[in-house]
Amino acid sequence: MDTLSLHPFQTRLSEKLSESLTTPLPTGTPRRVYGAVHLGGKTTAIVGMRRAGKTVFLHQIRRERLADGMDRARMPYINFEDERLAGLTVEHLHPLVEEYYRRFPALRGSETVMWCFDEIQTVPGWERFVRRLLDSEKVDMFLTGSSAALLSREIATALRGRAWEVIMHPFSFGEALRHAGKTLPAQPDFLDGPARSALERSFLDYLVAGGFPEAQGMDTATRYQLLRDYVDVAILRDVVERHSVSNVTGLRWLVRHLLGNAAGLFSVEKFYGALKSQGLAISKDTVHQLMGYLQDCFLVRTVWMEAASERQRMVNPRKAYPVDPGLISVFDRTGRSNLGHALETAVFLDLERRRAEVSYVKTPQGFEVDFLARYPSGEEELIQVCADLAAPDTAERELRSLVEAGRQFPQAHKRLLTLTQDGLPREAPADILAQPAYVWLLTPTELP
Repeated sequence: MDTLSLHPFQTRLSEKLSESLTTPLPTGTPRRVYGAVHLGGKTTAIVGMRRAGKTVFLHQIRRERLADGMDRARMPYINFEDERLAGLTVEHLHPLVEEYYRRFPALRGSETVMWCFDEIQTVPGWERFVRRLLDSEKVDMFLTGSSAALLSREIATALRGRAWEVIMHPFSFGEALRHAGKTLPAQPDFLDGPARSALERSFLDYLVAGGFPEAQGMDTATRYQLLRDYVDVAILRDVVERHSVSNVTGLRWLVRHLLGNAAGLFSVEKFYGALKSQGLAISKDTVHQLMGYLQDCFLVRTVWMEAASERQRMVNPRKAYPVDPGLISVFDRTGRSNLGHALETAVFLDLERRRAEVSYVKTPQGFEVDFLARYPSGEEELIQVCADLAAPDTAERELRSLVEAGRQFPQAHKRLLTLTQDGLPREAPADILAQPAYVWLLTPTELP
């Protein structure tokens, strides 16, 4: 590569480098991440659904480092999603590093530099550059990327154990409250009547509108169109273009089915049969592939049944959830109330935020518990989600499910989550903690 061909990119990258070290840091609603954001010697890869707030979170990390006393000169940031950088290759990145250290020669080898690369997956061969920078310089590395080309398994392969993944979903309930300028209650389980009613109203609104940052405060029609656009971009760019999918009709049927039946059981066999009955040609292998692609781009999240063997796990249907509760009403055409499904979706997504490994439980007696969560601490918890347990027969069924599952997993805590305070059961066994879901969502500790 000769100097003349490098020059235009070097000029633009030099401008971006200067801007990143002098312009005010962008601000946004603070995001909460459970556990470590960065581990020494590893690259932090912030991944998630498009428009979930990955870039804003990256700037949040920079602001926090600045507040802790880190020199602004030690936190360069480059966003590669710029049409003027189209055609940039990995050969153009090494001169960027050399220019930086020409500006700050005293930092090389003596101070840790925090390099932040946004949408770096647009640069072919980026992983070689990142590995070389990790090995040759004293650096902390932070990457963000659209789910189109910076997926978790790709990072693991490309960086060979040198990556630390942080998943960024749309706003949690607490983050949505902060974004709206509302104060989070210090003790959400001890509120007077008016305060509890206001919080429950906000929670119901969150379950309907969801947590995509750009969708907050929008009227219903505008929000629906925005969320449809998000899904369309994910389908076209993150699945069709990326994986050269030819059966776009089958893919769209699958997306509509999954997003319109949140928290429902999904079987490839049944979906294949349904498409076949509609005269749509698609193979079972293709359905499996499409499901994998939709999970890779974070549009859909799935939960397997807890099982003793891999074969038993594979033969049972999965439960499928959208990445945000706000997508449910956009794609469910039945006109039914979706609050129960949205509630279960919100709980599951928060379990993912808390870095829990999640499955669902079906007992030998045929009872089902929504989630068995295994936390990084080693603790386990059985969680049942039900919007309203005021009816005695409903409460008896849900409580019995927890009791039966508790016999299978005696080491697990048991929790029952409802939509509102009024929806709690009148009585519950002493070893089952029953509470409104918003209390759990706003409480930082995972277990009692």
